[in-house]
Amino acid sequence: MPDQTAPQELAARLLQGDRRALARAITLTESTRADHRDQADALLAEVLPQTGRSVRIGISGVPGVGKSTFIEAFGLHTIGQGHRVAVLAIDPTSQRTGGSILGDKTRMEELSRHPSAFIRPSPAGSTLGGVARRTREAMLLVEAAGFDVVIVETVGVGQSETAVADMVDLFLLLLPPAGGDELQGIKKGIVELADLIVVNKADGDLAAAARHAVAEYRHALAMLRPPQSAWRVPVLSCSALTGAGIDKVWDSIGRYRDTLAGEGGIERRRAEQARAWMWNEIKENLIAAFSADPAVRAELKLLEREVAEGATTPGLAAKRLLGLFRGQAGS
Repeated sequence: MPDQTAPQELAARLLQGDRRALARAITLTESTRADHRDQADALLAEVLPQTGRSVRIGISGVPGVGKSTFIEAFGLHTIGQGHRVAVLAIDPTSQRTGGSILGDKTRMEELSRHPSAFIRPSPAGSTLGGVARRTREAMLLVEAAGFDVVIVETVGVGQSETAVADMVDLFLLLLPPAGGDELQGIKKGIVELADLIVVNKADGDLAAAARHAVAEYRHALAMLRPPQSAWRVPVLSCSALTGAGIDKVWDSIGRYRDTLAGEGGIERRRAEQARAWMWNEIKENLIAAFSADPAVRAELKLLEREVAEGATTPGLAAKRLLGLFRGQAGS
């Protein structure tokens, strides 16, 4: 658990690049204790002026596509270009312990040992889409600590990968070297979110399949509306195993940022994300306060049972509970 270091002192150490302070700060923001949340809010207010200067990249892909191998190769290449890389890897949550169960540090062994890299596995918890609620705050903290490339890795392709797309500058979809039925199995909505598509494992016996997949994905994209009007979504291939094509992925990200920066696209995207983040926080806090309200808790189980048995409508039950929450039991 977080120590009792004052938020101002922790912020000062964080801004100096103290990795232990960074780890403690992220743990603080992940805590659900009310006093820790107050400290986390104070800490974030202290470091906020030093955030927002990174390239924010979301990476998702189907299971088995090689996300961790790709991120390690990509991260090492980016570090070689003079950058500092933070990876916020959202792991599936253990139902028994509530903790991360994949352990990305063991899957990115070389990157995790590099002094210019920081990897933070974080349990997804119950948040829809496998994106931890506090990932946004962790992203601000690693930026304040001087990491100028931030990668958010998701559990996998799911129904709410929009959660990651809505917190990054660029959403990269990593796909396997196959087409046809496999292409049909990838949800259209996920493909529509992508700002960049990369076919991995383009090596050895799979090299030809990768070339074929690139052609198929390009054809599929021609029938979809791009997420950014000024940007035509590229489809690239690479081999995370050999490193071939990784440089082209980084170059493409640079072109994307240059294209959007010319018309203020990055700033607008981040402004929209910040507004959405605010409303998400309002919803999360309202639901937490509602669930903890003594009057609501006293009636909740009964009304849930009545709704399940058809004795009352969901609308009437909700109205009754909301009235109790507002202190208007008779409403």
